[in-house]
Amino acid sequence: MVELKRDAMAEVVLNQLYKFTPLQTNFGANMVALDGGRPQVMNLKDLLTVFVAFRETVVSRRTKFLLGKARDRAHILVGLAIAVANIDEVIRVIRTSPDPNAARERLMSRDWPAKDVAAMITLIDDPRHRVSPDGTARLSLEQARAILDLRLQRLTALGREEISEELDKLAVEIADYLDILRSRARIQNIIKTELEAIKAEFATPRRTLIIDQEGEVEDEDLIQREDMVVTVSHAGYVKRVPLSTYRAQRRGGKGRSGMQTREEDFVSRLFIASTHTPVLFFSSRGQVYKEKVWRLPMAAPNSRGKALINILPLEQGERITTIMPLPEDESSWGELDVMFATTGGTVRRNKLSDFVDVRRSGIIAMKLEEGESIVDVQIATENDDVLLTAAGGQCIRFPVTDVRVFQGRTSMGVRGIALGKGDRVISLAILRHMDVSADERAAYLRRANAVRRGGVEEEAGTEQEEATNAIELGEQRYVEMSAAEQFVLTISENGYGKRTSSYEYRTTGRGGKGIVAMSVNSRNGKLVASFPVEDSDQIMLVTDNGQLIRCPVEDIRIAGRSTQGVIVFDTADDEHVVSVERISEEAESGNGG
Repeated sequence: MVELKRDAMAEVVLNQLYKFTPLQTNFGANMVALDGGRPQVMNLKDLLTVFVAFRETVVSRRTKFLLGKARDRAHILVGLAIAVANIDEVIRVIRTSPDPNAARERLMSRDWPAKDVAAMITLIDDPRHRVSPDGTARLSLEQARAILDLRLQRLTALGREEISEELDKLAVEIADYLDILRSRARIQNIIKTELEAIKAEFATPRRTLIIDQEGEVEDEDLIQREDMVVTVSHAGYVKRVPLSTYRAQRRGGKGRSGMQTREEDFVSRLFIASTHTPVLFFSSRGQVYKEKVWRLPMAAPNSRGKALINILPLEQGERITTIMPLPEDESSWGELDVMFATTGGTVRRNKLSDFVDVRRSGIIAMKLEEGESIVDVQIATENDDVLLTAAGGQCIRFPVTDVRVFQGRTSMGVRGIALGKGDRVISLAILRHMDVSADERAAYLRRANAVRRGGVEEEAGTEQEEATNAIELGEQRYVEMSAAEQFVLTISENGYGKRTSSYEYRTTGRGGKGIVAMSVNSRNGKLVASFPVEDSDQIMLVTDNGQLIRCPVEDIRIAGRSTQGVIVFDTADDEHVVSVERISEEAESGNGG
């Protein structure tokens, strides 16, 4: 019953708050408060209930204190009233006493008539002082002292009247205090009266003008659009740095510090994206998470960044292996495909719309075999080809349509390339598809190489050997193929690289062993990256020691597939390139160069 009344009081206070609030708004708050010495999370009603209970305790204790003070004062006045009523006998006792102590003892040892103040003695309710059946009462120590300290002017008629009036007033106050302590309703009325008094004295009208605004403003609307270099370390630390921070260098330079890492850590991934770009994070366990670039921590170029485990809800032993920036317009996702590739050579094709609703806790992206991880995830269409490159130097190119669209996200996919023992896929690239024959490829490569070499024709790699008949390419066909030509940049772990025409990568069926992508030997080392680039692009390379270099793509020469390439990054003996990223012309122009 008590709890019900307390809740009812809280409801009253809540109603008063709603009544006098000019503008009602909703917002979340984590309100932790101590109740009885124990921390508890409370809502608004809980807080008001506890506050009302506290105010009830305060009012009750205050009333008991005032009651005690009133009773003490009434006790003294009763003694004075007894002395005034028996003034002659009191004077005689005092005059015949040898000293004040003896007078006090004699006053306390006698029974004095107290019929006139019996009602007040009962109201005082002191167990030490009661009216005897014969209508007499004995004085207490405090009363005897008050009588001895009584000034003679209090013995006048006016003085006696003042004592009587004060006694009557105290009798009313004591009766009122007792009624308050007996009635919970009166205590709650006092609380409401006091709250209204506080409001009347201290309340001020709202000074801030709050008006309705057309449309909602999200945090993202306040973020400036800017291209960022997002860097991820092998140990799982991530950061973003404005792209304009890094200046361009010629190839073969020593670079600058791109990320400060511990001895056992190194930079393993970086990409360029706008602050408003949504990014999918694919983990080693086949999970996918989504964040906007602006939510990632911004840091200095040589700082370590923030651990991904503190940003994404990763489980123990789970790490991010692939990061894929997405188009900002989610309405276009249904028209695009997503191509998965794993280290084991498996590929899978899904609709990008399957990853629109990614929960904070992540969702399953792909089912993986034991020891297998996702290499990369790329956006593709049915007019594209897939290029898989292995660390051992082999690669394979096949149409996107060779991989059917999977309806679920929990399947394992199909074989993309047959790998040798100990080999693994290191990159997935999407190339534009064009139907050309082997003879046309060979003819185009001869002519294109002649143009690039100043009119001297050279062999066009192994593609010339595959041609059955040497043909002359018509001018219109040459222009068409030239417009569709792409160049694939391949980089090895020792810092060597080359650009190769996409026509040197013949289209075959998926699942084969593929063809040579780049010569792998003791000088070059194994391959670490392979992706299409433009002449106007720049690339950024990162080593396992945290060194970073940015250089133009046009400084890297165009060569056949099976060649060794040129030095791009002058690495130390114990240093290896671990990540390469393309910087497009659009990204560069968006930052003023």
